Amino acid sequence: MKAVTFPTTPDCEIVSSRIVNASQELVFEAWTNPNHLKNWWGPKGFTNSFSEFDLRPGGKWKFVMHAPEQGNFQNECEFVKIEKPAEIAWIRISKPLFNVVATFDVLSSNQTKIVFRMVFETPEESNKLRPFVVDKNEENFDRLEEELKKMSL
Repeated sequence: MKAVTFPTTPDCEIVSSRIVNASQELVFEAWTNPNHLKNWWGPKGFTNSFSEFDLRPGGKWKFVMHAPEQGNFQNECEFVKIEKPAEIAWIRISKPLFNVVATFDVLSSNQTKIVFRMVFETPEESNKLRPFVVDKNEENFDRLEEELKKMSL
């Protein structure tokens, strides 16, 4: 599938960021190693089953997110950019459709700023998800921080 480029106007984006107490390399590992990623990806209480994780441009990431109460959510993505250890980007093939760019900026040897940018085709698509995605992204970052602590031991 060819990558779809959406406009990057602020009203088409949902941007979340967090400064974590971990090296850029460790953060990149948490985002790109499926053995770590499956432990923290998704909002609080969710679990994941990965069926495919091919980390390269054109590679697929297929997984099911299992909600804590009920429901299984099929996800399919295609990686479009991998720049170790600073950036990864993918497009969602499953709905809702959006592109993702995650960057990892070094602040110090043990501190990294993560910027998670979701880019939608239209402001309307972005606004449909904005009311709950912002809080869910924060829950996702909380889970990432817990995984990073375990990885540091």
